[in-house]
Amino acid sequence: MKNQSTLAVLAFLLGWLTACKTDTISPAPVPTPSSPTASAKTPVNPSPSPITPSISKLKAVDWSQLKQWEQDTFLPAWSAFLQSCNALRNQPLWRESCNQANAIKQPNENTIRHFFKHHFIPHQVFNLDGSDEGLITGYYEPLLRGSRTPNHQYRYPLYAPPDELLIIDLGDVYPELKNLQLRGRLEGRKVVPYYSRAEIENNLPALKGRELLWVDDQVELFFLQIQGSGRIVLENGEILRVGYAEQNGHPYQSIGRLLVERGELPLERASMQGIKYWGQQNPDKLTELLHQNSRFIFFRELPDNLPGPVGALGVPLTAGRSLAIDPRAVPQGAPVLLSTTWPNTNQPLNRLMVAQDTGSAIKGGVRADFFWGYGQEAANQAGKMKQKGKMWVLLPKNYASHLQAKK
Repeated sequence: MKNQSTLAVLAFLLGWLTACKTDTISPAPVPTPSSPTASAKTPVNPSPSPITPSISKLKAVDWSQLKQWEQDTFLPAWSAFLQSCNALRNQPLWRESCNQANAIKQPNENTIRHFFKHHFIPHQVFNLDGSDEGLITGYYEPLLRGSRTPNHQYRYPLYAPPDELLIIDLGDVYPELKNLQLRGRLEGRKVVPYYSRAEIENNLPALKGRELLWVDDQVELFFLQIQGSGRIVLENGEILRVGYAEQNGHPYQSIGRLLVERGELPLERASMQGIKYWGQQNPDKLTELLHQNSRFIFFRELPDNLPGPVGALGVPLTAGRSLAIDPRAVPQGAPVLLSTTWPNTNQPLNRLMVAQDTGSAIKGGVRADFFWGYGQEAANQAGKMKQKGKMWVLLPKNYASHLQAKK
């Protein structure tokens, strides 16, 4: 039974930390795989099943049940998996499979399929209510126009994290609150929530001097914060890459949902493209709308030689093969068989992906964000993707025994 101090913290969290919900992909230091507890039910194959993480159930299945992936090629996901191994290969759970993967010098479709079938067991992901279907959305790496110095055209700043922003990891004191963090600032001797988007964008003095760049489009900057990373082309043609550094800890509010509730947009047009068009038609209402989402993202400049934006696992993402998941449901770095449909169609999209990113809006068992990459086509696909889907996570054969050993 939890002690009274823990209950007090939980009560406090209910009042303040709705803040774990956002649409932003939020890179962080390389995490260890989540630590779900194994179920006491009888296993249905060599891996004890179902495994029950904190917010989902993982049920082991046989490879023969996964007929829909016979048409997919696993080779494009191979380099993404090797990127995961760069972050995970020293962890006991992943050491053997990553060493075996790196030993394959000339991979082809047959060797890769044999590798996964030999070293991994597929587990279907279920929500805690027993359902096996969830929402699959998309994100991308946008391109904005910007400048190192502000002027009448470039007047919307990207900020680096402020020195006064406090990050309090509750798991250091209460293990049951692992992965739960508070963001705030000091006001005298009290820790209070950090400033909201509206307060920050009204020329907050605390952020003076923390500007990284200035861009020319308020809406594009808003969606850059939602995507979590992007590129900025400067006036001289130089292209910079920026990525998530921190956030202000406020809850995310969907402005698309707000526009639907207010009768400004029909539901079928509440996509990224539809919201941008509404903003162009209603410039006098735009700032008030954006301020309804109190969540604000701070950025850092990234090296320009990376093959892709850096995800939460700490490795570059791979277009069409990297997936943002809830790490409480699916271990970071794990291969994931995704069964969904192409955006706005019924055309099947069955693909081997790799869980390399997270997002505070990505909450639940069967819930994922598909990384489409960089460019206009990626933006088009990501902006309209809101599909139903199912997921199977590939776990090393030693996964269940590893969890039992940690108990």
